Amino acid sequence: MSHEIAEAIIEDGRIQYVDRQLPSGRLKVHLIYDTDALPDKDESLNVLRETAGVYYGIDAQKTSQDLRNEWERNHGR
Repeated sequence: MSHEIAEAIIEDGRIQYVDRQLPSGRLKVHLIYDTDALPDKDESLNVLRETAGVYYGIDAQKTSQDLRNEWERNHGR
């Protein structure tokens, strides 16, 4: 099974906007949506424990600085 991602706006349980043409017929989907709620402290600590060490040996400070420099307008001009 492959996955495609379509951005959509759903209001009151009905799709109001989709950024692409969807195939006809019945679709089985997984809805993942943005919320304004922040995860609680315990959930944040669990995520931190699960992902700690994923980027072992990477200098986070330098990597974030490099990314910011790449995003700057007129970089390299």
